[in-house]
Amino acid sequence: MNKNQVAGAVKDAAGKVQQKVGEAVNSPEQQAKGIAKQAEGKTQKAAGNVQEAVKDAAKK
Repeated sequence: MNKNQVAGAVKDAAGKVQQKVGEAVNSPEQQAKGIAKQAEGKTQKAAGNVQEAVKDAAKK
């Protein structure tokens, strides 16, 4: 795993928590921020996956 994969997974998890907190306190703004953070994390993790795939392909 590279740092983008790890950081992306952390952002995704933090976004899920933020979204659930927003739901609990009835804050649409916090829910939206949580969803946005999840999307950012998933994108960063996908970029890390591509980096790993390129690195693995270069080894072969």
